[in-house]
Amino acid sequence: MARQGELFGRSQLGELGQIGAGAIPLLAHQLEQWQGRLACHQGPLFANQQAAAEQISLFGSRGDTAEQQAEHFNPLSLQPQPLSFWRWPAAPQHGCALYFVADRPAGLSQPLLLYVGETGRADQRWKGEHDCKAYLAAYGEALLKANLGCQLSIRFWLDVPSAIGARRALEQALIRRWLPPFNKETRSRWATPFQADPA
Repeated sequence: MARQGELFGRSQLGELGQIGAGAIPLLAHQLEQWQGRLACHQGPLFANQQAAAEQISLFGSRGDTAEQQAEHFNPLSLQPQPLSFWRWPAAPQHGCALYFVADRPAGLSQPLLLYVGETGRADQRWKGEHDCKAYLAAYGEALLKANLGCQLSIRFWLDVPSAIGARRALEQALIRRWLPPFNKETRSRWATPFQADPA
């Protein structure tokens, strides 16, 4: 599988610059502004979600499209796990899944959904190479250098189609709805200064 590469070229980053060898570190206010832009889009989506207790199974209505399923899905209804979950002796999830990586910045009243992915092997997908892991490492390093904290977590949704086409359609619908900045499909939306490969 080819690596995703950097999200944006230097000319598209403006004042944000890039995280990489020899790069000027981002300032706290720059990172908070970037998080704030993402929160402006995602905040209303989180606010409009039904309470987890009211959420019905995704496939309760067989006629729902992927877009309709994505509209009613609440990622916060899933149990958060640390990103190091894959090091546990026994994986808590197996089989097909969609997964969601989020941060809970201290200065925001809501989390930020950073990445949406799909897999046929939830117990294996996060092991080894994964572009999102590199983006998260650069993101965490930038926050640390700016004296800002992060609370990264991953959540798995196991009640998803086993057929890869239907699962990917649902993943894409969720990406279009939430616009998570570390997915390659949203590169043109966010001036993301984090990259998977060093400069």
